[in-house]
Amino acid sequence: MSATLQVQAREASTKGELRQIRNSGKIPGVVYGKGLMSPSKISMDAKDLNTLLRTHSHAVIEMEIPDQGKQPVMLSEVQRDPLSRQILHIDFHRIDLNAKISTAARLDVTGVSPGEKEGGMLQLTLHEIEIECYPKDIPDFIAVDVGRLEIGEHLTIGELTLPNGVEATQDPDTVILAVLAPQKERTEEELDALDDKAEEDRKHSEAALAIDKN
Repeated sequence: MSATLQVQAREASTKGELRQIRNSGKIPGVVYGKGLMSPSKISMDAKDLNTLLRTHSHAVIEMEIPDQGKQPVMLSEVQRDPLSRQILHIDFHRIDLNAKISTAARLDVTGVSPGEKEGGMLQLTLHEIEIECYPKDIPDFIAVDVGRLEIGEHLTIGELTLPNGVEATQDPDTVILAVLAPQKERTEEELDALDDKAEEDRKHSEAALAIDKN
């Protein structure tokens, strides 16, 4: 899986200069790593970056780095404003295409489980898993087939069918998803009983309050 991102060189480094970059619709960043002459200060279009984060956040990116040519890089860190969640700065690191890397892969649930057909609820606890592979083997996603799960059953990382060359690095017993039993619907008699109890508790509370006032 690979993607591209257009970037430009930047010299700005003060808070005021970086704010001006963001106000112009761009995001400041830096690229570092082995194989580069030195870290490169860059900026990129905010819309292009948001699209990349939304669709290929774990992809190998072919980036034309100013004065250093086309290089394979990956996202390293995204800094956001804690309140607005606006991206403030982004780091990329150059990778070696001939060495295995640690990254993450998105999980894509397919099928409808028998448990869901019987009224159960599918609860997803992980949206991606940590993996190790060569850059060329990074998958767009890992399919999670729930077609055999009954109510009360779950699926773990160790039960996934991973693409060739991809290895999961998390505990294989980690639960990815489960089919939960449907919540019991209360009958009219049970609801009436609850209402009666609530009314009784209210009267007791009012009586206790009246005694305290006296």
